[in-house]
Amino acid sequence: MKIKAVLNRDGGTFKTTDMQTYCESATRAFAAKGHELVCDVVPGAEIVDALESASGEAGLDALLAGGGDGTISTAAGIAWKAGLPLGVIPAGTMNLFARSLKLPLDIWKVLDLLAGAKVANVDIATANGRPFVHQFSAGLHARMVRMRNQMDFASRIGKIRASTSAAFGVMLDPPRFEVVFDIDGDGRSDERPISAISVSNNPLGNNSLFFADRVDTGKLGVYLAEPLEPTGVGKLAFDILRGKFKENEAVTASTAERVHLHFPKYRKGAACVLDGELLRMPPDVEIKIHAGELKVLVAPEQPTA
Repeated sequence: MKIKAVLNRDGGTFKTTDMQTYCESATRAFAAKGHELVCDVVPGAEIVDALESASGEAGLDALLAGGGDGTISTAAGIAWKAGLPLGVIPAGTMNLFARSLKLPLDIWKVLDLLAGAKVANVDIATANGRPFVHQFSAGLHARMVRMRNQMDFASRIGKIRASTSAAFGVMLDPPRFEVVFDIDGDGRSDERPISAISVSNNPLGNNSLFFADRVDTGKLGVYLAEPLEPTGVGKLAFDILRGKFKENEAVTASTAERVHLHFPKYRKGAACVLDGELLRMPPDVEIKIHAGELKVLVAPEQPTA
């Protein structure tokens, strides 16, 4: 196989890695399995162009992407559109999609697995046509990300500290807004006030990091949190840390293949988060699951991700 690896040198673990040595190790690991691997190490500002350029190379059999969750999400969308299998090198803080695919989180150990991996078909979702592999969210999470992004952090530990500080800030002033949602186009719209909404690519597992245990169920996970006071946010945060957020009395959980969201009191400047990226939220969001359309590299013994 002819494989191209695009690595974000500004992504998490790679900031403190000798990238020349890493690429040499990757090339040897894939050569040992009979593959031709070419590494392209680029700064974060150039990662999208590098991935798009790589996906258009003639004769390419697979695309590897290394970096944080944002890099991996971008790479998944590009690989999906190009019809290429994607290999994930988890070099970020949370590495949520890598966890769902049950990959080693060590950037060195994952090389041998990917070199001998098989191709599996998993799900990818879109929000207004934009691909994502983790989740769309609005409300509590979006406010926390906005607050965190206003803080200075230059390391994984710094990012965790900033996230913790932002979480306390949101706890003191939780948002409240209206949403009208239609699930699976059944024609029955429901309007309610909430403090948070999350729609995930496959139902989230019972863990504190909000990642799916499987990404091949063909279903979105839909989670709503009713309007919360500071004490309610604190209880929800505690249940999240225990990996039991779906048992929280304020949370409603369901699954769907398509979700339409309308925000009737939409205000300019409202924000949402898509796979960790803070975006301006439109007044209407159409979220769809694309079952089995993304090809990924997984451990040979795994029947699916």
